Amino acid sequence: MEGVLALIEQYGLLVYLLLFGYCALKSGWLPLFAGYAAHTGALDVGFVALAAFMGGYLGDELRFALARAYGAAWLEKPGRLGRLFKTASELAERHGTAYIFLYRYPKGLRTIGAIPVGLTAISWRRFSVLNGCSALLWVIVLVGGGYIFGATFDALGVENLTALSLLFLCVFLVTLYRLWNKTAEVKAHQE
Repeated sequence: MEGVLALIEQYGLLVYLLLFGYCALKSGWLPLFAGYAAHTGALDVGFVALAAFMGGYLGDELRFALARAYGAAWLEKPGRLGRLFKTASELAERHGTAYIFLYRYPKGLRTIGAIPVGLTAISWRRFSVLNGCSALLWVIVLVGGGYIFGATFDALGVENLTALSLLFLCVFLVTLYRLWNKTAEVKAHQE
């Protein structure tokens, strides 16, 4: 671990840029590890928090913009893909605020998380405010957690973090499945 921390300290600016890019594309444990690296003194916690926040915020703004620009065509697609986009859009319309605060945490969901919200009628201004608040909370939880609990990070181990992430993903998928079925039932009763 000391060798990794020495490399991080040596390539500090590059590490911040990589953290920004990582957070723009996905969520995961890298911001937590960067918080831990800041705890050890290898990185500056303020720059870590800024890079993670800006990456998380701007990445979701871009996905929202893409959904706004091209989403109408996605909703009009015939077949299963079109139905998936329509159902995702309806769920995001109904549960948008909570969804914006939750999709950052399950492993693998963040990459597409803002797209269903971009397919809804939510204003860009409202999304930006909620996205900013969600990104800030995410940074506090992950970067702050890595920084504050840095002393226990080594004892926890990566295997436990992966298991916790998979647990979050399962809980999210079960909840999404239940909402999906409920939406399908409501739609069937309306027809």
